[in-house]
Amino acid sequence: MPADDGIVTIPSRQSFDQAVQKLQEILSAKGIKLFALIDHSGEAEKVGMQMRPTKLLIFGNPKAGTPLMVASPTLAIDLPLKILVSEDHNGSVLISYNAPTYLQTRHNLPSELVQNIAVVETLAAMAAG
Repeated sequence: MPADDGIVTIPSRQSFDQAVQKLQEILSAKGIKLFALIDHSGEAEKVGMQMRPTKLLIFGNPKAGTPLMVASPTLAIDLPLKILVSEDHNGSVLISYNAPTYLQTRHNLPSELVQNIAVVETLAAMAAG
C-alpha cells in the first residue's frame, strides 16, 4: 500500500548496482524506453559531497503514456514513469515509485487508463527480486 504521499517503497534482495542493472535489463527486454538515468549520488560526489547510492530511472512508452496525458494533461508532470533505487543508512536497497492509484487520484485519471501505468508495480517487483 502506498504511503499518504503516494510513494510505494519495497525492499530489494539485490545489491544496489544489481538492482539498477536488473531494472535496465528488464526495461530493455520489454521494449520500454529508458529516457534517463539520473545518478544523484554520483553527481553529489562530483561536487565534493556524499550521499548514499541513489539513482532515478525515468522510462516509458509513448503509446501507453500519450492517451493518459490526453485524458488528463496534468499527468505530464508525473510522466514518464520513474523508479528510484536507493540505499538506506543500514545498507538496505530500496525501490520506490509513485503508486498508480495515487497518480489516478492526483490527476483525476479515468480508471480504464490506470492499467497503462500499473506496469510500474510489476517492474519494481521484478527489479527487487
